[in-house]
Amino acid sequence: MGAFTDTAIERDTLRDWSRRDDVPGLRHAAGHLALLGATGVLVWAARGSLLIWPAMLVHGLALSFLFAPLHECIHRTAFKTRPLNEIFGFVAGLLLLLPQEYFRAFHFAHHRFTQDPARDPELASPKPRSLRQWLWQVSGLPYWIAELRGIVGHALGRMPETFYANDRQRDAVALEARIALAIYAAVAVISLWAWSDAALIYWIVPALLGQPALRLYLMAEHTLCPLSDDMLENTRTTYTNGLMRFLAWNMPYHAEHHAFPAVPFHRLPDVNRAIRDRLKS
Repeated sequence: MGAFTDTAIERDTLRDWSRRDDVPGLRHAAGHLALLGATGVLVWAARGSLLIWPAMLVHGLALSFLFAPLHECIHRTAFKTRPLNEIFGFVAGLLLLLPQEYFRAFHFAHHRFTQDPARDPELASPKPRSLRQWLWQVSGLPYWIAELRGIVGHALGRMPETFYANDRQRDAVALEARIALAIYAAVAVISLWAWSDAALIYWIVPALLGQPALRLYLMAEHTLCPLSDDMLENTRTTYTNGLMRFLAWNMPYHAEHHAFPAVPFHRLPDVNRAIRDRLKS
């Protein structure tokens, strides 16, 4: 699919938008981690009562939306300092069963071929056509099944995907999958040895409870958009509240992101103000 171009956007303006900066990323990451800490305290305080379930749900929402900084880190635009992108992206991907090297290859193919039925990997799985299929997808279970199968398969060297750039990228995906499985195994062994339910109540169950909200959010980005190569038509910007923009690291400005993928998350509102009249979806 073709990249968005607009002669009305001056080169200096685009260069300014695309300038990377550690400070906004560190500030936003600190806020997101503080929210995770606060919701984790809620889970701790609710242990032993039925209130633990709503507490784990709230914690799971903050946890699931680590997908947003993961997405920003694979573009290497969350921070100016590259190791910060790699470290934060690795940890977020580990928590979401979505290793960043695999996700980077998948997502960049999605950017190159947005809404192309033959080449966009996001369109590889059929979209729901009935209420039952919709509920199944929103549950998040297809996501967990696919990602678990993917990690195990990649760790075993099975790389059926066609979107990898080269063998070096395939090797990086396989290595990261093996490291992830080793870490998961270590967490399981330590939990059993210590008779600890911490991994369950602060990570696994909240991640399961929070994933449906993320699935609903992600549906808004491209669902029912035209199968065209116009970035302002095949991708949707969603106008929402400040909390949602915070949790999603400004990714509701999704058409802006697809049009200018090198622009960091904190400058997407500026892009929106410049091109909002041209948005089509």
